[in-house]
Amino acid sequence: MSTATTTTSAHAPSVGTGHTRVEGRDKVTGAARYAAEVPFAGLAHGWMVLSTIARGRIRSLDTEPVLAMPGVLAVLDHRNALHLKTDYAGLLGLRPDPTCAVFQHDRVPHLGWPVALVVAETPEQAREAAEALVVHYEQEPHDVELTGDHPDARPVDGHMPAVTEKGDLDAELASSAFVVDAEYTTPEEHHNPMEPHAATARWEDGRLELTDSNQGVTWVAGELQNLFSLDPASVRVRSEHVGGGFGSKGVRAHQVAAVMAATILRRPVRVALTRRQMFTLAGHRSPTVQRVRLGADADGRLRALEHHSVSHTSTVYEFVEPSAGVARVMYDADAHHTANHAVPLDVPSPTWMRAPGEAPGSFALEAALDELAEKCGIDPIELRLRNEPETGPVSGLPFPGRNLAGCFREGARRFGWADRDSRPGVRREGRWLLGTGTAAASFPAGAAPSTATATAHPDGTFTIRISAADIGTGARTALALIAADALQVSPERIRVRIGDSDFGPAMIAGGSMGTRSWSWAVKAAAGELRERLALGADIPAQGLTVRSDTTEAVKALGPAERHSYGAQFAEVAVDVGTGEVRVRRMLGVFAAGRIVNPLTARNQLLGGMVWGISMALHEEAARDRASGGLVGADLAGYHVATHADVPRIEVGWIEETDPDDPVGIKGIGEVGVVGAAAAVANAVWHATGVRHRSLPIRPDRVLAAAAGASHA
Repeated sequence: MSTATTTTSAHAPSVGTGHTRVEGRDKVTGAARYAAEVPFAGLAHGWMVLSTIARGRIRSLDTEPVLAMPGVLAVLDHRNALHLKTDYAGLLGLRPDPTCAVFQHDRVPHLGWPVALVVAETPEQAREAAEALVVHYEQEPHDVELTGDHPDARPVDGHMPAVTEKGDLDAELASSAFVVDAEYTTPEEHHNPMEPHAATARWEDGRLELTDSNQGVTWVAGELQNLFSLDPASVRVRSEHVGGGFGSKGVRAHQVAAVMAATILRRPVRVALTRRQMFTLAGHRSPTVQRVRLGADADGRLRALEHHSVSHTSTVYEFVEPSAGVARVMYDADAHHTANHAVPLDVPSPTWMRAPGEAPGSFALEAALDELAEKCGIDPIELRLRNEPETGPVSGLPFPGRNLAGCFREGARRFGWADRDSRPGVRREGRWLLGTGTAAASFPAGAAPSTATATAHPDGTFTIRISAADIGTGARTALALIAADALQVSPERIRVRIGDSDFGPAMIAGGSMGTRSWSWAVKAAAGELRERLALGADIPAQGLTVRSDTTEAVKALGPAERHSYGAQFAEVAVDVGTGEVRVRRMLGVFAAGRIVNPLTARNQLLGGMVWGISMALHEEAARDRASGGLVGADLAGYHVATHADVPRIEVGWIEETDPDDPVGIKGIGEVGVVGAAAAVANAVWHATGVRHRSLPIRPDRVLAAAAGASHA
């Protein structure tokens, strides 16, 4: 046994200083293995067979010829699949998406529904056999078109109440000096992380092990336990390296199919999705139709605010894109009404996608605020500052650390907002019309219970174990810095192990709550370990380990409207002759609590703002009404912002503290995308004098708007 002293008088804080990713070398050299790269002896490969109709039932499958093909081991479908349990409460108490419960019936609720899994010795054999499988259907009429007045639209709660109301909306609108009443639309969008989805399932010594690419091993392990009615101790999920997720890498059909096949064949089975399959099986952001009505008095103060959003969902699972939720935090009014509705259509189930609700909702709300500012003759920033609420507009809870005003002031200074000519369509540079725009951003800063362990080793190093997920955010590095400061040692003495459900329950990488939740648990475990060592505790050969559980601490955190905030600024150039829109520069200034690692924090915020450009000008999944499927369901047909589309982007942050928060960290993974599309759209109006209320702002829409303006 030995003892170790962890503190030194020369210890400099690690949190707040820039550190490169601790796993960076492994990633760039290829030493880091992703889910589809981990080798297994005797590995078989599964290939998903997806429906070619949008609604109906499976009449029969011609499996015999496929089973006779070289290397084919099995064909799983609704006739021979394992029975799955679906009547349980999943993550956050939500009902699990039945899309995950593959091969349980003969119904087809949308194009691309999983109807079979072909398993073979090689992926090439599995793919060839899957493409040869003939499936006979009874086809029924389908509906895939979302409209704002769809008769089947209904309020859906999701993770927030569907409807909130206070005050007399009609009366306040009638007595307002200025009114905005407009409809805004956003299209269907898809995640497309750099690493496609893949999972390998195997049984060993009576225990199921899934090697996966996911955003939370605790989440996936829990769902598999429930679906297959397994003892919790008999399931292990590992997800060491993840190449992006954005909300899509939860529990999906391919994981369940892999487990089912491995259980039947009693050998490891891997199911990896193609990019095209991901457009059906990985979820998406629903299109939205949003109506915003604002009423203000003569000095621009809101008297009425209505934000009503309609999105689509599948016929098998009720998921709502809560776009109206952003208004419940940002601005107050005497009459304040918000509502989130969903329409069940014959489409795949939508799911969480980076800033769910806030991204499309902020486009509508912040564009409407810009329209109101124009009508009032008030600077857009000043209008927002005049409508800063004192407490939550719906909740009535306090705003600890709300410094949106500081973001706008600092952003305006850095962007040169004071030099802006407020008149639209007057600034020109050759064939380009130039304009600038701004918008506000917010995203909840929540925390969830997590567990972690901290181990001191005789050689003076430390190991942190937590079931966290690093989906590209730099979470490993952030947790190493948190642990180093709690132990008062250099980060080089810290090893962080993540992505293993055997480490105990922990929050997923989602809702911008991951690093905040995990840091709390790591800080608690490392802090207690340091105290024991300071008291002279012996370190045995296997190490001295302390375990933390933040369940009670998180419960004790007082209720409040905790959010990250930001102010987005954009300058665009528009050629009304070609319809081309170019974003020339962007600036985002954020108030997001304690910044753990400025290097990766900047990376996250920049990434969100790039996504905002993509949302404003490029991303749009077009669904064919005749077939019910997507047109161009690949990265050739689905346009995203590329290097040529990304201008000079600057990111900054201002100090913000919450005296009641022991962690002080707020999420930054999603707030960067919120408001970015609205800032671009508002800049396009300023450049051209024409409002675009539908995203993306395509060249054909710019040309049509210019033609309409010339005829007016």
